[in-house]
Amino acid sequence: MTGVLYIVSTPIGNLEDITQRAARVLKEADLIACEDTRQTRKLLDHLGIAKPMVSYHEHNEAARARELTKKLATGARIALVCDGGTPLVSDPGYRLVKAAIEAKIPVAPIPGASAALSGLAGSGLATDAFRFCGFLPAKPTQRRKALEALREESCTLIFYEAPHRLMESLEDIEAALGERPIVVARELTKVHEEFVRGTPGSVRAELAGRPSVKGEITILIGKRQERAKSAADRTAAEEEVRALERQGLARIEAVKQVAKARGIPRRELYRRVIS
Repeated sequence: MTGVLYIVSTPIGNLEDITQRAARVLKEADLIACEDTRQTRKLLDHLGIAKPMVSYHEHNEAARARELTKKLATGARIALVCDGGTPLVSDPGYRLVKAAIEAKIPVAPIPGASAALSGLAGSGLATDAFRFCGFLPAKPTQRRKALEALREESCTLIFYEAPHRLMESLEDIEAALGERPIVVARELTKVHEEFVRGTPGSVRAELAGRPSVKGEITILIGKRQERAKSAADRTAAEEEVRALERQGLARIEAVKQVAKARGIPRRELYRRVIS
């Protein structure tokens, strides 16, 4: 008789955000597989639950998935959790879920907190269509390419980001996507929860004035604004750049000014000017 693999969403900050079902599943589980046993212990202590735990993280995921699948095959009820939020969403768990499905073991998702959805709900940006993109690449060149590939997306974009890369990412967002509305959601559900709204430039300027920016970061970027695509409009933008050049302004600065005023990506306009 096979067991069940429960994918249990846990609070992203405020421990009161645990659902009654999630608490019951954790209490009834035979084993809890967690990203960091120290973090999960805090939650279990808060709930008054004492259960065996085993680490399951990106460095031991392959081996641990095989081990846990064998336990599931013998009837064990295993709850998979991450440090906060829903497992598998920018967190480990995919290999175990895939292995369980291939072994015909039931997989039961237990919904709950999510930084991406919480940030979206409180952002003030459009919610009718959105795309969660996980973490932006750490390397600048790869990050810019990833953002440029999303230039034509007409939905709200959601990213997670590390605090120490936030300023560079905001700069790359502005360069690749233009002056779209943007929201930086920080420390969601925690004491210092904050939403910083504006354009990439204004948000960056506000955060740059602080001694430091800490905590869990979610970046949300508004929809691409529909813009005129006629040949006349494109030509007008190029002529504006050339007019500014004739006035003595450097080409890159002229492109920057016109792109910002017209709400179009700088790189796109620059390519047209030099061609």
